[in-house]
Amino acid sequence: MQKQKLEELIFSLVLPIVEGTELELVDVEYIREKDWYLRVFIDRAGGIEIDDCQFVSEKLTKLLDEKDPIKERYYLEVSSPGIDRPLKRDRDFQKAYGKKVDILFFSPWQGNKTIVAILDGHNDETIELTFKNEKLVLERKTIANIRPHLEF
Repeated sequence: MQKQKLEELIFSLVLPIVEGTELELVDVEYIREKDWYLRVFIDRAGGIEIDDCQFVSEKLTKLLDEKDPIKERYYLEVSSPGIDRPLKRDRDFQKAYGKKVDILFFSPWQGNKTIVAILDGHNDETIELTFKNEKLVLERKTIANIRPHLEF
C-alpha cells in the first residue's frame, strides 16, 4: 500500500480511539529509517502521559492485528509530537496565528534559508506572515517546513 494511503488509513483507525477522550490525534507517520516505523503522535491540553500513549498503543495494536494493513515488519511508536512539531494541519496553523514561527525554505528566499516571522493566516496555497514589520504572502510550495519558534 502507498505510504500516504497507509498513513490516512492509520489516521482513520486512531480517530475513533481518541474520540470522546481529552486526547487529540496530531499526526501519523510511516517511515523507513533502518527499519520501518509507524509513529502516532497524540496530544492534549497540559501534555500527555505515558498512560495515554499506552492506551492508544494497545487499542491500535488490536486493530492493526485484525486488519493487517502493513505487510512489512515495523515498530509502533505512540508519543507526544513535541513542542517544536511542524505545522501540518489547519488546526496547527490556526493555533499558531499571531505567534512567531520558523520558516524553512526549499531554496533561499531573499538570501535566507530560514526566517522567523509572525503567522497571520493560511490557506491551501499560501501563508500570510509579518516579517520585519512587512506583510507577506508566500506560496506554500516554496516552504519546506513551518514550526513554532522557540525562544531560549
